[in-house]
Amino acid sequence: MSGFDTIIEGVLLGGVYALFALGLSLIFGIMRLVNLAHGDLILLAAYLVLSATTALGLPLAAASLLVVATMFVLGFVLQRLVLERVLGDDILPPLLVTFGLSIVIQNGLLLGYGADSRRLQAGAFESSSVTLAPGLSVGLAPLTALVTAIAAVALLQLIFYRTSLGRAFRATADNPAIAQLMGVNERNVYAIAVGLSLAVSVIAAIVFGIRASFDPSIGPARLLYAFEAVIIGGLGSLWGTLAGGIVLGLAQAIGGRINPEWQILAGHLTFLAVLMVRPRGLFPARRT
Repeated sequence: MSGFDTIIEGVLLGGVYALFALGLSLIFGIMRLVNLAHGDLILLAAYLVLSATTALGLPLAAASLLVVATMFVLGFVLQRLVLERVLGDDILPPLLVTFGLSIVIQNGLLLGYGADSRRLQAGAFESSSVTLAPGLSVGLAPLTALVTAIAAVALLQLIFYRTSLGRAFRATADNPAIAQLMGVNERNVYAIAVGLSLAVSVIAAIVFGIRASFDPSIGPARLLYAFEAVIIGGLGSLWGTLAGGIVLGLAQAIGGRINPEWQILAGHLTFLAVLMVRPRGLFPARRT
């Protein structure tokens, strides 16, 4: 039964990694932008939720909705005022800008909140469990993370393929010049994409903040897991990102079962193996 427990643990962990990766996958698929500040923006969202629940006294659900709206606006403004100025054929300027943004966020969080670890409080939800079978129970929090990741991917897929905004996203991703000729406002599309990416990051922040402690220095590690999940799953594929997160979670769970010191290394080795065998990932997006 221990082997099955390991698989369940890996799949549930993969749901968290998929949530980390969704926002990164979204803006890469639309803008071809690798956001090096993605992990730190997830942390920023976690700290904003923490402030809303402690300083403002809001319930976690209300604080989450408030921070989702705040992060969407922040993403929209960030694209319009900063990222728009460096987007182009050269990938280096966006990398440098987002790297600088990462450093600014880390130091800002350190000044504002200190170096102590924090955690989001969710009451009895944190320790609650669900019985899947006799002798097999899983935590409600990690199970909710997996279900939320699946729901988020399904919702984004619905937006992409069933709405006019989604058609604008796909047209701009395929050929921005032709999309503009057809009346698509590229600036608005990119700004909405970044805003949506940051709004999704709030979900990842809440799930992570409930499961584990966080401090201002761990953003780059969240970025690394998100990047690995995107690459494993396939560039530009949202369902692939979910699969990539689960593969990464399974690799870490199996590695940790063999030897606790191998947990993180097993994930990195799986990432390298997939990259060597299938450089575009396991389920890359199809180009039409």
